[in-house]
Amino acid sequence: MQPVPLVETTRGYPATGQVVENVHMGSVAVVDRAGKLVWWAGDPQFPTFTRSALKPFQALPFVLAGGPARFGLTGPELALLCASHSGEARHLETVASILGKIGLGEDALECGCHAPLYYDSVGRPAPQDRVWTQLHHNCSGKHSGFLAWCRLHDLPTRHYVDPAHPLQQSVRAQLAGLLGCAPEAMPVGMDGCSAPNYALPLSRLAHLYARLAHGPSDPQHGAAMGDLRAAMTGHPELVSGEARCDLAYMSAGAGDWVSKVGADAVQAIGIGSAGLGIAIKVADGNTRALQCVTVSVLEQLGLLDADRRAQLAHYREPALSNVRGAVVGAIRPVFALRHAR
Repeated sequence: MQPVPLVETTRGYPATGQVVENVHMGSVAVVDRAGKLVWWAGDPQFPTFTRSALKPFQALPFVLAGGPARFGLTGPELALLCASHSGEARHLETVASILGKIGLGEDALECGCHAPLYYDSVGRPAPQDRVWTQLHHNCSGKHSGFLAWCRLHDLPTRHYVDPAHPLQQSVRAQLAGLLGCAPEAMPVGMDGCSAPNYALPLSRLAHLYARLAHGPSDPQHGAAMGDLRAAMTGHPELVSGEARCDLAYMSAGAGDWVSKVGADAVQAIGIGSAGLGIAIKVADGNTRALQCVTVSVLEQLGLLDADRRAQLAHYREPALSNVRGAVVGAIRPVFALRHAR
C-alpha cells in the first residue's frame, strides 16, 4: 500500500471554473481499542515520526512515577506537559509555575526559543522588538516535565535531551512497553525541540490515542492515562491555544475527544465513546491540507452532528485567498475511507 491523494487545492476565476493546482498525498489509520484496523486510506502502516503527537506519552513515565503528586502539579500544569502551546500569557505563567515547583529556572530548559505560535495562528506578524525566551517555545511545557522527572529521580538535569540520558531511556522503554515491541525497533530522530522522537506505523500511533481516550479504563495504565486524558480534555486551551486545531477538536468533542497535532502534518485523535483512535499523515508535510483531511475523516466516521460540523466548518473546505482577501481557490478532500473487513 502507498499514500493516496487526500486533498486537492484549486485555483481559478468564478467565470472560468477551478483547476486543480496541487494534490497532497497521505495516509489515514483508524483503529479500535485493541489496535485492530477498522478504517483506512493510503498506507495505514506508513512509518511516521510522531512529532508532538507523542507528548502525552513522553509525560507518561513522570505520571506513572507519581510525579504530579510529589510536586503538587495541578490539572492545568499536567496539560502543559502534553502541550504545543502558543506562547500566550496563560501558557508562560503555567510553565513558570511548574519550574518554580521543581526549583529550576527557565535557563534549565534545553528546547531553544522561537517566536510564539500565537502570531501565526491568528495571522499577525510577531513583534520585532521582543526578545523571546525558552518559555515561549511551544515545547517548554513538555521540557518542564522532563526536568521534573529528573528532579523526581534525583538525576542530572543537564543534557536531559540526550538519547542516552536515563530520562530518555525511560521514555523509550515505556513507549515500547505500550506498543509491545523492543525499544530498538522504534527508529529514533531528533525533534525540533532537540528531544528524541520516534517513528511508528501510523496504526500504532492511532492505537496509542484509542487507549488514551479510554482513560482510566486502560487495562495497563488506567490511572495515569485517565489523569493525562482529563488534563488534556479539561484544559484544551493550554494544550493548544487561540485559533489552534487541538483546541477546536477538543472543544467540539466536549470531553470525549483527545487530540494532538504534530509538526509536518501529523494529527492524532482518540474518540472515547466510539473506542477509536485516528492517526493521519500528509506525506509532504503540508499543514493546510491536514485539517481538511481530519474533518473529512471525522465526518466519514459519522462523528459530526450539526453542532460539531458548524464548529469545524472552517477546516472542512476552506477558501484560499490572496493578500488582498480575494478568493482564488479552495482546499477540498478527495478520499474515501475504506473499511477493513
